[in-house]
Amino acid sequence: MAAGEGCPLKLYSYYLSTCAQRVRIALNLKGIRFEYKAVDLMKGEHLNPDFLKLNPVGFVPALVDGDIVVADSFAIIMYLEEKYPHHPLLPSDLYKRAINYQAANIVSSSIQPLQNLIVENYIEEKCGVEDKLSWVHMIIGKGFLALEKLLKDHAGKFATGDEIYLADFIFGTSTLPRAIETFNVDMSKFPLLSRLYEEYKEVPAFEDAAPEKQPDAPSQTSA
Repeated sequence: MAAGEGCPLKLYSYYLSTCAQRVRIALNLKGIRFEYKAVDLMKGEHLNPDFLKLNPVGFVPALVDGDIVVADSFAIIMYLEEKYPHHPLLPSDLYKRAINYQAANIVSSSIQPLQNLIVENYIEEKCGVEDKLSWVHMIIGKGFLALEKLLKDHAGKFATGDEIYLADFIFGTSTLPRAIETFNVDMSKFPLLSRLYEEYKEVPAFEDAAPEKQPDAPSQTSA
């Protein structure tokens, strides 16, 4: 539910950032209005001194809530969950909550940081395109296998039941679309993740957070 100036929350985002997309989904699920502040990573705007005051690491997203600044997608999502408890992003069942944390951490520590753009570019520069693609497929495949095994006894319509929770929009945006659409990962080995991928396409909160629907997406200016 992005909106213009006057909204209490400001989200510094880049349309292609999967980490920012996670936060956009969380905001959409909770029905929270926010002001979209575009940070063009391709132009190096994330390295501008003003943005580095918000996030010294120089990554998006960053959330500004009055005098409070929270950077890192996971920290932002937990902040939103604490401040806005309506439409919870975590199940009340303690075990299912732990499964959500575990799935989120598989993505956040074992997949995404090992095959993000910085790593991909470095490997391509040092070793070539083929080695880069081999590395990406290995990292994604290992992580997807872990997710498939972890979730097989917990999934319902979605990853850990019939409601959307943290696990869904962490790996549903960070890994699945990119693995399938960019790197042509063989998803026949991961039937559960493949089914979930199709389910997420029908969820408005996911669709509204998609890269092509953001204000800074090229299609917005070229249409």
